[in-house]
Amino acid sequence: MSTTLHPITKLLLENRGITDPHTVKEFLEPDYELHRHDPFLLKDMEKAVSRVLSAIEKSEKIIIYTDYDCDGVPAGALLYDFFKKIGYENFENYIPHRHEEGYGLNISAVEKFGSEGAKLLITADVGITDALPVERANELGIDVIITDHHLPNGNLPKAYAIIDPKQENDSYPYDGLCGAGVAFKLVEGLIKKGDFKIPNGWEKWLLDVAGLATIADSVPLTGENRVIAYYGLKVLQKSKRPGLKELCKLMRMRQREITEDDIAFMIAPRINAASRMSRPIEAFRLLTTCDPEEAEALAKHLHKINDERKGLMASIVKGAKKEIDAREELRELIVIGNPHWKPALLGVVANSLMESYERPVCVWGQDDAGLVKASCRAGGGVNLVEMMGETREMFIDFGGHKYSCGFSLKTEHVHTLEDVLITSYKSVSFEHEKEDYVVDTELSLEDVNWDTYGAVAKLAPFGEGNPKPVFLFKDAEVTNVKLFGKTKNHLEVTFNRGNGKPVVAIAFFATQESFKKKIEKGEKLDVVASLERSTFRNFPELRLRIQDIV
Repeated sequence: MSTTLHPITKLLLENRGITDPHTVKEFLEPDYELHRHDPFLLKDMEKAVSRVLSAIEKSEKIIIYTDYDCDGVPAGALLYDFFKKIGYENFENYIPHRHEEGYGLNISAVEKFGSEGAKLLITADVGITDALPVERANELGIDVIITDHHLPNGNLPKAYAIIDPKQENDSYPYDGLCGAGVAFKLVEGLIKKGDFKIPNGWEKWLLDVAGLATIADSVPLTGENRVIAYYGLKVLQKSKRPGLKELCKLMRMRQREITEDDIAFMIAPRINAASRMSRPIEAFRLLTTCDPEEAEALAKHLHKINDERKGLMASIVKGAKKEIDAREELRELIVIGNPHWKPALLGVVANSLMESYERPVCVWGQDDAGLVKASCRAGGGVNLVEMMGETREMFIDFGGHKYSCGFSLKTEHVHTLEDVLITSYKSVSFEHEKEDYVVDTELSLEDVNWDTYGAVAKLAPFGEGNPKPVFLFKDAEVTNVKLFGKTKNHLEVTFNRGNGKPVVAIAFFATQESFKKKIEKGEKLDVVASLERSTFRNFPELRLRIQDIV
């Protein structure tokens, strides 16, 4: 196969260490049947499937309890679709209110389920650290099946079954699945063992939401995740979900051409806006409704509150940077907060600050109950969950991923938080060489064409573990430079291609100062950028996404 590859495709594969013909074929053409793993290799899968099938046979009430982000919500949607497809009605999807209930399983909700006669509770994208709520469920006669992908914090809940490839003694060949990916494996297991009157292969239609979550949750797009993301995009492009159709129409996106960038920058933020600015059940309804009018109303609502979210987030970032810049020194880890900051927005804020100051960041706010809630981000060099574990007695709870986690604590501990976290950071940090980008090769502006784009796109979808290729363009002549956007916070530079056709390059949330250069018409620059296909206003355009100007 390698002899027929475009030279740029071949080079990009070589840069990623993919040279063996069999591996090249597997990467470029994932096989849905061959390149996934048997769901029953997951620890406790057999036990979980048997319990769900028993609940179905006995018509027991089942609760599907999911997280409120663009992993948990799609996970809840695919489980909802499964139970609806098999004709089972005695179930309920439940998503906790971010501001009123907080993250994870909570005892109040569990007691509510008990009073309503629930006998089985299935979590998705949550639960691996929720020992006390699971204990309460056991007391009420509710069996709990946890499906999650987060790191355990050392105290596993005494659930009926736990399906999480990151738990100890799990022999599943791939531990990078997102929460919806784990839930999808549960559905695969149920279909494999159950006797349902559904078409063979029907579960592939669930790949639209499984793929959406896999791309949105920033898990590695390698191994089985690449299969889910690859085919998930194909199903998304054909998805019949009215809510997704309405979102695409509203944002002037061509559904049949959806890419991973559309998910990351357009769809996922609107799904996440529901929990940050309103109620997460609205995002769930967008993904599951069959009513076109409801879908249209929900899409418009999520679009509106996402705009409001962006305004609030920009205000918090601006205030945080002003305070950080006024400090006498920057320590190894930044801790900053304000009781007036909404905890729901702080993950995005922490990520922005981490990128600006190139060090781990913890940002805290205060919820309505007076508890301090924080989001932490690190680009590498420290396992945040391990770091929190060093001082677990300080927190009410904590959990998440290596480089993205959160915690809550009492207000009186805020004043010592930075010192405590820095001490912990020093004890668990490790050497990490920061790599914002690695240039794949040098191209000319004449190479910015659809043939080159097609050769690059062969490696898509791009994401963690499979970064978008980056190229160096030397001596690119500037013909125009401007700022765009409502607040003029995005940079657009136009370059002379040499054949009369310009090449447009953009950098979101950047100005000339971001690159420490004064960019003027007629100047020649060395630009590091990736190729990008834009369909803004339904007009396909090939442009550059600037990584750096050197």
